[in-house]
Amino acid sequence: MQEMPPKFRKNTIQNVLTVIICCVLSAVIGFVSGKYANSSSSGVTIVQQSSKSSDVEIHDVSDIAKKCGPSVVEITTESVSSGNSFYGQYISTGAGSGVIISEDGYIVTNNHVIENTNKITVKTSDGTQYDASLIGTDSQTDIAIIKVDASDLIPATFGKSSELEVGNVVVAIGNPLGELGGTVTTGIVSALEREITVENEMMTLLQIDAAINPGNSGGGLFDSNGNLVGIVNAKESSTGVEGLGFAIPIDNVIDVIDELIKNGSITSRPVLGVSLYDVTDTNNKNYENGVYIVQIVENGAADKAGLQQNDRIISFDGKEVSTAAEVKSILRSHHIGDEVEMVVSRNGKEVHVTVTLQQSSN
Repeated sequence: MQEMPPKFRKNTIQNVLTVIICCVLSAVIGFVSGKYANSSSSGVTIVQQSSKSSDVEIHDVSDIAKKCGPSVVEITTESVSSGNSFYGQYISTGAGSGVIISEDGYIVTNNHVIENTNKITVKTSDGTQYDASLIGTDSQTDIAIIKVDASDLIPATFGKSSELEVGNVVVAIGNPLGELGGTVTTGIVSALEREITVENEMMTLLQIDAAINPGNSGGGLFDSNGNLVGIVNAKESSTGVEGLGFAIPIDNVIDVIDELIKNGSITSRPVLGVSLYDVTDTNNKNYENGVYIVQIVENGAADKAGLQQNDRIISFDGKEVSTAAEVKSILRSHHIGDEVEMVVSRNGKEVHVTVTLQQSSN
């Protein structure tokens, strides 16, 4: 056999080495690619960006749920009504949420959750049920205190709602639909001081975008450290828009909670001593639109000042008003003994009076 020329032999060896190197590189690249592609058990590569390089941040709230969940309870209520039923009395039921605030069974919830009820039942996160007694209510702040006969319960740790900022992560825990106790939803603080009218009361609330549904009322709103910063009390449902929930800032009602536990009612707040009614085009065409006095408490502040039933309030403390909520909002800024100037319309004439605010007799 004829021997290959040296030059041809050298070129052949180089070609073989090139092929071997290419094969090795391809194998390495394939192995590395396969390893990273299979790093997720689902076969999907998940790219997670740090908060420093992206506006999107993933929050794990499992620790908050574990810490705060045992402090939130389910509440069911029963009310006996006579109505006009052919069968006489009937029982209606309701549901809501509450937050444990002491080891011996004090629980804060919304006034509208337990208002006009005959029986209140509480269920804790471990499934234990208790009959609850009503300690006190305050319709103005929509806060109520109930109590169960228990010990060693896990109370919530109070935070400071005044330290919240728009965009902070918050966690809501409650009993949506009255059937899904312990449900955890998360979102952000959308606004800090929303003026919202709830049950004819103008309230300053936290706006959140966490999912809120009927039954969440009275549940807890917690910050990223698991501290209670609000009591969930409302959802904007009239527009059908989701992501509009509201909570009572905890700083606004700490004193209310303390006084309800101590006295069963709020006696440190000044009252006008009247019942008010808003007249609008939709509910009455015989009266001018505005806020009317429909009932006066005997020997109350309004009675002593000479106010009368059917007076329409034009201004209160120098500010024009047209709704009961506006009157009550201004009243909250005053103290017992303050003198307030009022202007009312009576029989087509303006009447000026000075009212000395009194202590509540509740």
